[in-house]
Amino acid sequence: MTWPLSQRIQSFKPSATVRISNLASQMKADGADVINLAVGEPDFDTPNRVIDAAIVAMKTGQTRYTHVAGTLALRQAICEKYQRDNQLSYHTNQVLVSNGAKQSIYNLTVAILEAGDEVIIPAPYWVSYDAMVAMASAQSIVLPCPASQAFKLSGAQLSAAITDKTKLLMFNSPCNPSGQTYSRSELIDIGAVLRLHPQVIILSDDIYEHIYWGSEPLANLLNVCPDLAERCVLVNGVSKAYAMTGWRIGYAVGPEAIIAAMTNAQTESSSCASSISQAAALAALDGPQDLLQPMVQAYQQRHDYVIDQLNQISGLDALPSQGTFYTFVDCSVAMFHLNYAHDLQLVEDILAHTGVALVPGSAFGLPQHFRLSYATDLSILQQACKRLRLFFNR
Repeated sequence: MTWPLSQRIQSFKPSATVRISNLASQMKADGADVINLAVGEPDFDTPNRVIDAAIVAMKTGQTRYTHVAGTLALRQAICEKYQRDNQLSYHTNQVLVSNGAKQSIYNLTVAILEAGDEVIIPAPYWVSYDAMVAMASAQSIVLPCPASQAFKLSGAQLSAAITDKTKLLMFNSPCNPSGQTYSRSELIDIGAVLRLHPQVIILSDDIYEHIYWGSEPLANLLNVCPDLAERCVLVNGVSKAYAMTGWRIGYAVGPEAIIAAMTNAQTESSSCASSISQAAALAALDGPQDLLQPMVQAYQQRHDYVIDQLNQISGLDALPSQGTFYTFVDCSVAMFHLNYAHDLQLVEDILAHTGVALVPGSAFGLPQHFRLSYATDLSILQQACKRLRLFFNR
């Protein structure tokens, strides 16, 4: 029997990321030698002290519902994290713990957006931003930011896009998929524009904050524009930096009224995050942070290798970056010479002929690119680059 579905859900296009992942999984199940560089997930194990904290929580009865916003201990640790790492002051009523940073962002969209609202999203963007805006019945205003501007939004570009319908700006630094990071001067330019439009709320997605190796200290928008705090929501989590993707803990901090609205939204969707995972996240945030550096060093080494290898392949252009574990590669020249009309067709052929799984740039709002994740061992990346070289040089 065919059941009627909502127009909202029918309007969503199938995810290119899911399509490639499914194809890669099927090939692997059929016995093919697949190198999956489409997945954005650390290849490191969760630190032992985090696992130990979860075991203690289970053995001491911390297995019940918590406050919807998160345990008081974890919310206090998040406040301390922002003071320690970002020199920003929050109190526990300004914190919401969610089932991953993804839910934190979704909570914000459903809490503040209505039909007719416009949301500015620089492209390339994380694949779920646009879908979340649509779920909230608002309209995405996508601003293409090509490699010539390092995949980053400029103040002038933002100024030209804001209208009286603009409700939200969503941006991500360091950025998935490009790995690019906004400098202090770039953030100051964006902040100067936002000051002129007090109706615009700001989402700063900082989930890759600790995976950064730039030459200047990493800056948050509120470090350079503290006066925007009354309308800025910062989202972060433990998934990427602490290799805790499956634990599903993200968090948001911001103005108390907005956080309260987001908490109400979460109350009616999932209630609290896992009590066990919250205990684990507390151990990650509260203990020594020296466990982060070896992972960051490994990511930087892989970045340097992959960028060098890709730029030796005719028709590809990979811009060096300062963080995350992704590179966003311009393949427009290769597509022209190899007669590909769409980047999805290209990455499907790459997967079929080489076993290397990549994500097409169109999934991130900027076609004629592909995203490669180097969150895997260097020896595997060496094999992948060799296969890509053979494919493009054929």
